[in-house]
Amino acid sequence: MIRLISTAVSLLLSSILFAGPMPVAERIASDMVGEHRSDTNKARNQYRHPVGSLEFFGLEDGMTVLEIWPGGGWYTEILAPVMRGHGKLIIATWDPEVEGQPGYRYELPKQMKKDFAMYPEVYDQVGIEYFSPPASASLGEAESVDMVVTFRNVHGWVGSGEAQNIFTEFARVLTPGGVLGVVQHRANEGTDPAVTAKQGYVSEQAVKQLAANAGFIFEESSEINANPNDSKDYPEGVWTLPPSLTLGDTDKQKYTRIGESDRMTLRFRKAR
Repeated sequence: MIRLISTAVSLLLSSILFAGPMPVAERIASDMVGEHRSDTNKARNQYRHPVGSLEFFGLEDGMTVLEIWPGGGWYTEILAPVMRGHGKLIIATWDPEVEGQPGYRYELPKQMKKDFAMYPEVYDQVGIEYFSPPASASLGEAESVDMVVTFRNVHGWVGSGEAQNIFTEFARVLTPGGVLGVVQHRANEGTDPAVTAKQGYVSEQAVKQLAANAGFIFEESSEINANPNDSKDYPEGVWTLPPSLTLGDTDKQKYTRIGESDRMTLRFRKAR
């Protein structure tokens, strides 16, 4: 009996040792509901589709991934544990040494540092770059990252007049053949990005043009983050919708039923 038990334990250990690491998609699915995430952020999974989005971008073990302007860290909470021990995650957050920025650009990175300290087993391997162009406009060494991802940021860059310079910087830091993944609130085609960006939206064609001007090759689009219920004509722009709900209780149920914005999900590649 003892010999049988010993054999069974040995077989179990062998199966664990030779099973290999958990696939990336399974780690994303597990970490997006991790204990380090708030219930509020977990509730956004149904709108932001992290498994499908990151799979579409081609996230793989061994990559160095750069996330641009993570804001409150919604995607960082997923990417950090997924890449921990399997690659490298770098976040490019706002530079606290640059004066004259909106207040949230100083406060959100402070809160993120507190979160990092609270969960070192999740965030201890995350690198940080400071990025507030034009004053602080470098994302690190040339050809040093395999993937750049940005979530709902392009309208801000268009509004500030820095969008083209930022896309060019993405191309500089990416390795040949590296991937740029973009999720952005989507304006209707044929609209003026200088106008729609004020409402938080930019057309797909405008984003594709920015990428092409920087030397990127457009590979594919996905409708995984699309929302046909988004009419894109709200009193406070995209921020009228969840999760911001800037109108407070005014028509809250209406905007909650619409859900988060209609979003493009685009994958570009730097030429080899």
